[in-house]
Amino acid sequence: MDYSQHKHVVIIYPHPDDESFGTSGTILNFREAGVPVTYLCGTLGEMGRNMGSPFFANRETLPEIRKQELIDACNVLDMNLEMLGYRDKTVEFESRDDIAQRLKQFIVDLGATLVITFYPPYAVHPDHNAMGAAAFEAVKGIEPENRPELWATAIINNRNEVLGEPDIVVDTESVFEKKLEAIKAHRSQAEGMLSKMRESSDFIGEYESALQRLQFESFYRIDVDELDE
Repeated sequence: MDYSQHKHVVIIYPHPDDESFGTSGTILNFREAGVPVTYLCGTLGEMGRNMGSPFFANRETLPEIRKQELIDACNVLDMNLEMLGYRDKTVEFESRDDIAQRLKQFIVDLGATLVITFYPPYAVHPDHNAMGAAAFEAVKGIEPENRPELWATAIINNRNEVLGEPDIVVDTESVFEKKLEAIKAHRSQAEGMLSKMRESSDFIGEYESALQRLQFESFYRIDVDELDE
């Protein structure tokens, strides 16, 4: 893949850590090609249940902790960050049109040639699906001659059966050390996963086991003109 063909990539997800677990290898490949990347992060994930393992956060401190983790991860990824300020677990109740108009303005102002977001309704969490739907609407609202390419992440377990094989599969091995660093920046969310991985009977080392699970990032190419009204 020629990453340098793009002028600016915009990532649109609702939570801190969405970018690192599922898309950070792709982000790093774009950055290595000299392409600027901006993350439009919907919320601070302040209603999340993970408080570190062992616990080091509580309901009151979690928003600021996750905000700093997000900033740290974006620094690892050398990626611009815009925090949109929506409330965690309530994105589905916001006006989709209002979010879409706001996202569209960012996309247009940044001159994005590629948008990456979640694929509704195949992204499990209501916030994921709501933010993805708004991003789809934002891209569709841009004049065809100026419209960026749109890639979407589906995370349902049977995605290949439902949607077919992904259109884009990115092998992140060459940048995986930094991908893992970005994931670990989200300490409150990552430590539990890493602990379970270390305790697994098939554990072969932190880097090797994480690579085995997270090496490939996949996306579906979306034609917004084919979306249902």
